[in-house]
Amino acid sequence: MTEVDPRALRDAFGCFMTGVTVVTAIDPAGNPLGFTANSFASVSLDPPLLLVSIANKSANLEAFRSARGFAVNILAESQKDVSTTFARPVADRFSTVEWRRGPVGAPLIQGVAAWFDCAMEQAIPTGDHTILLGRIGGFGASPHPGLGYYRGAYVTPSATAQELPAGPDVVLSAIIESVGRVLLVDDGRGGTSVPMVRVGRAGIQAALAGLFERLKIAAEPGSVYSVYEDAQLGTQHIALRCPAAADCVPGQGAFVELAPDALDDVTDPALRIMLERLADESRMGNFGTYFGTHEKGRVARNAEGQAR
Repeated sequence: MTEVDPRALRDAFGCFMTGVTVVTAIDPAGNPLGFTANSFASVSLDPPLLLVSIANKSANLEAFRSARGFAVNILAESQKDVSTTFARPVADRFSTVEWRRGPVGAPLIQGVAAWFDCAMEQAIPTGDHTILLGRIGGFGASPHPGLGYYRGAYVTPSATAQELPAGPDVVLSAIIESVGRVLLVDDGRGGTSVPMVRVGRAGIQAALAGLFERLKIAAEPGSVYSVYEDAQLGTQHIALRCPAAADCVPGQGAFVELAPDALDDVTDPALRIMLERLADESRMGNFGTYFGTHEKGRVARNAEGQAR
């Protein structure tokens, strides 16, 4: 597996994070398999990680769980037929497409807008889906515009912004940590909060970079710590752990000890519970990733008890 350039990978994620994808792998018998998915997510640039999810009722679940790796093929706008083929229970989905093996070994479909070939890092059961976490071993892009899918219809770059429906309201929380402390800022309601930013069309990478710039802080994007929905506010939340240097001095807010009794000023109950969990897990050195709502969910861990 070749070394991946984080800067080139960041640019690739920025361009191709909203397209229709076909996720592919090689089963234990050496046969190609795949399914259509309309979303995937960047998890980390260093190490280079991404995730996709597969329904637990899928007939291909066990084959993907046991595969050495998988590829994410981002379809071009001319490949609606490929999307349809891999979304249906067709006997041989690969009989109508040209493909080759990628650098890690998963099938890459000819003519796609972009592709990411990954080694399997972890398969995480959560709810009615299983999250496949992959370490990117190679990626590439073509000049072909990507194909999108939203609320039951395909969309292409030729559609104007006015024609596209508004997406979900996604809020990104940055848990910025430094030597056992966490950065808290004024929440505007007489209390404190971790720094937050709404994710617009530019995507998570750009939103996080803008947040760091506004805070005047040198921190790095880290692992996903929590993913949950707030039905009352109609928002979806993604919390990232972001390490900062020991001598870091933020332009806003202040670092406080990561301990339950130091979090009393955090006014959002869901956020306070999340930080209290982080304080407990930091003491044990045993971390997890929360999936659910602002009220109820579960913490997923890997086989060794360490969260990715």
